[in-house]
Amino acid sequence: MTEDTLKKEIIRLKKEKNAVILGHYYQRHEIQEISDYIGDSLALAQQAQEATADIIVFCGVHFMAETAKILNPSRKVLLPDMEASCSLAESCKAEDFAPFKAAHPDHIVISYVNCSAEIKALSDLICTSGNAEKLVRSLPEDQKIIFAPDKNLGGYINRVTGRNMLLWNGVCTVHDAMQAEAILNLKVSHPDAKVIAHPECNAALLEVADFVGSTKAMLNYIKASPSQKFIVATETGILYEMQRENPDKEFITLRDNKSCACDDCAYMKLNTLDKLYNCLKTEQPEILMSPEIIEAAKRPIVRMLEMSKQLGILK
Repeated sequence: MTEDTLKKEIIRLKKEKNAVILGHYYQRHEIQEISDYIGDSLALAQQAQEATADIIVFCGVHFMAETAKILNPSRKVLLPDMEASCSLAESCKAEDFAPFKAAHPDHIVISYVNCSAEIKALSDLICTSGNAEKLVRSLPEDQKIIFAPDKNLGGYINRVTGRNMLLWNGVCTVHDAMQAEAILNLKVSHPDAKVIAHPECNAALLEVADFVGSTKAMLNYIKASPSQKFIVATETGILYEMQRENPDKEFITLRDNKSCACDDCAYMKLNTLDKLYNCLKTEQPEILMSPEIIEAAKRPIVRMLEMSKQLGILK
């Protein structure tokens, strides 16, 4: 089928089956075009919580679809490609993290949403890159905290809040591979460009950034900025929304300084229109979890959403 025919069939199946499509900013542009809601992890978690459709199709990675299922245990949640994992989630296995947590019984656990349901079940609070700083600041200063699984995001939060959270040694391999040297080389060619970076990047890169924030925060920064040119240090899927919202502004990525597409997440790009169509047609693959894991993992997610609303992060 052609791309246009696939899109028409997806829309038909979506209406026929009372389904909703949630798409992350890092998805392929054609996936974003056909999604009912586009957002970062925080916004999509909120949309998942409010979903009323019979079927939720999550165009993202596995942990995101799990989160939707945790918040909607009675609904069918589908992921177009079950192999769409996450290097951060893979870096923190429950069998390794459980004894680490047990060795620090005086610490609470804050886990970045980029983790498995099993890690969420071992956590006291979930956060996203969009709310992590405010959630941490809202806790008593003497509260001891384990932050997992992203040491880069956790280190950034430590630096901006003055905390000393104990960090699990995990990274997003895409963001961590981005180098400050490459950014500085681009700045030589584009001295008038603002550097915007995701906090999953390493500390050296974040030091040379003009703005550090979640995908949504970066989008807001670009819209409000008088600058016409931006060097973007995050996954390239975000360029679709950046260009859509700011057609007159220029965006430069690390691939402009090298031949490889090292700022692409292979996992995020596994979802395609063909897979989305087949997913809706067959209602497979489906996210399935035990009621026990769902219940245990739901508590810290709901706590995050409630605290975010109280802190004015969510409407």
